[in-house]
Amino acid sequence: EMLIWGGTATAGRTNTGGRYDPATDTWAAMSTTGAPTARATHTMLWTGREMVVWGGFSGTTRTNTGGRYDPATDTWSPTDTAGAPSARSDHTAVWTGREMLVWGGFSGSSRTNTGGRYNPATDTWTPMGTSGAPAARDYHTAVWTGREMLVWGGWDGASHYNTGGRYNPATDTWTPMSTAGAPSARYRHTAVWTGREMVVWGGNVGGLNTGGRYNPATDTWAPTSTTGAPSARDRHTMVWTGHEVLVWGGSAESRTDTGGRYLPATDTWAATSTAGAPAARYNHTAVWTGSEMLVWGGFRGSPRLHDSGGRWSLGLPCRRCLPLALRR
Repeated sequence: EMLIWGGTATAGRTNTGGRYDPATDTWAAMSTTGAPTARATHTMLWTGREMVVWGGFSGTTRTNTGGRYDPATDTWSPTDTAGAPSARSDHTAVWTGREMLVWGGFSGSSRTNTGGRYNPATDTWTPMGTSGAPAARDYHTAVWTGREMLVWGGWDGASHYNTGGRYNPATDTWTPMSTAGAPSARYRHTAVWTGREMVVWGGNVGGLNTGGRYNPATDTWAPTSTTGAPSARDRHTMVWTGHEVLVWGGSAESRTDTGGRYLPATDTWAATSTAGAPAARYNHTAVWTGSEMLVWGGFRGSPRLHDSGGRWSLGLPCRRCLPLALRR
């Protein structure tokens, strides 16, 4: 299933959600009993058993609260606040296989370079060291390599960054990331881990369709080709299929329903079909199921919000785009 929760709805921020089953093309409502307070710009990740929600903008303030949702029982449990990082929004979170690593974000008065490690098995927090950490920022990206969390890009309210850092939870230490050959400074970009490299693409500083590939084994960058790349955009989505990077949607001068497929092995792009694609949008969500990319929600202008989505898959021999059922 794809789990959707929280965000900005037509009537304001919400603490409702839904579960989408692509096998039957059906939605089921998610319980709100014990759910975290309504919020947006929070983080949400899957542990293999539970969805963990944390932080975000709740009401008129940032929060350091969260919750764990178990779809097997349709129940919520709160995340402990003892030792949790300070309240924030626009931060990042990655799952290590054992812990959720939270880092950076905006506190409401300033950006931060602090973070924390949350263990859902014990419902406990451990602070993250700041020695050698990247400068405070939000709208950055973070990926998990299997050994380290890679943080890159973002902005501090005045300056954009093309710097980053590598955090090792086993030693609670940070290592700076090389900037030689790195993409230009940006925020609201996307990043995925391929199993070997972090691929960064797009973002906001006038709209970008450039990117880069970072190899932590050699601490080196290589540019992504712009030949055949999607048009410049930010607030798009990007997923890794195990073979290709899929970019879709987003906004630059206008919202778009276009996308692209990037093959790191050959540094080449191919366009995604627009036949049957969802309507143009940005700030939507996308996940990879193992065979399809599921896109849902987002902003479109007037009316403001989408309650629709689509399923993209690479067929043999053709590509196809199918609509998601509207939630009833």
